[in-house]
Amino acid sequence: MSSDHFGELHSQMSATRLPPLAALRCFEAAARLESFSRAADALHLTHGAISRAVRLIEDELGVALFERRSRRVFLTEAGRKLAAAVREGFGLVESAVREIRDVARTPALVVSCEPTLLMRWLIPRLPDFQARHPEVSIHLVAGGGPVSLGRGIDLAIRRDDFPRAGGTHAVPLFPERIGPVCRTDKIALFFNEAEAGSLPQLRKDAIPLHTRTRPNAWETWGTTADRAAPEQRGQVFEHFYISLQAAIAGIGVAIGPWQLVRDDIDNGILAAPCGFIEDGTAYHLLSPSAIGDHGPSAALRDWLLAVSI
Repeated sequence: MSSDHFGELHSQMSATRLPPLAALRCFEAAARLESFSRAADALHLTHGAISRAVRLIEDELGVALFERRSRRVFLTEAGRKLAAAVREGFGLVESAVREIRDVARTPALVVSCEPTLLMRWLIPRLPDFQARHPEVSIHLVAGGGPVSLGRGIDLAIRRDDFPRAGGTHAVPLFPERIGPVCRTDKIALFFNEAEAGSLPQLRKDAIPLHTRTRPNAWETWGTTADRAAPEQRGQVFEHFYISLQAAIAGIGVAIGPWQLVRDDIDNGILAAPCGFIEDGTAYHLLSPSAIGDHGPSAALRDWLLAVSI
């Protein structure tokens, strides 16, 4: 029984076995040029090599592929069928190889972005860009503050809270809008109930969450919104995204920029009882010179403007 199964498997494999690729290449050239000699010249082979390759395929298939008349060859019906299939197959392979080589030759667009914005805003939206522009390869780098464009960095997304190098081109993306955010089920714990026609107020015992990368975030919000800053000392975290994660965990109230928390608000994870207010800063796409109308940089710029609304 085992022997019968092996024989059946061997028979199936033999029936579907393809002739050698090199032999098919010789056959395709001979079929296209209707001459073994011209096929040999085109492939830099001998007439005998082309003849042997064609004979190998004919022996494999058990049919004649050419009718040989004098010095010319003509495809048989089987030969025409195989020639069409081989020509289409080689065309598909050549097209795929060309596309792969084009992608390999195109260097990735290196984009530097502030870490929290990268994690909470850009990366969640990046699949949409990739679906729209599969030909553009992007290498993301986390970084904040001043950036040296043109030294391994093609573009950068930065908030305009630091001086930029002369000649840097900036495309405005969106203004920074900030507000206190907390976990949805913690609103009553950290905010007083709003009076008619007004927004809720922070409770005096609310726990503010601070960050070393934006140490004045609460002060900026209080001044801009004309609200009193929390009286509690609260907790301090090293990075901005950690303070937002702490708010999601229900530890306290963080200052959350709209673009960084909008997904969590839309999903009902975070709430912003006091709303958001512009703090006077904005995010920009920075480049060493003006971006043209075509190419990877232009594609990314246009997409960023569309998703920044």
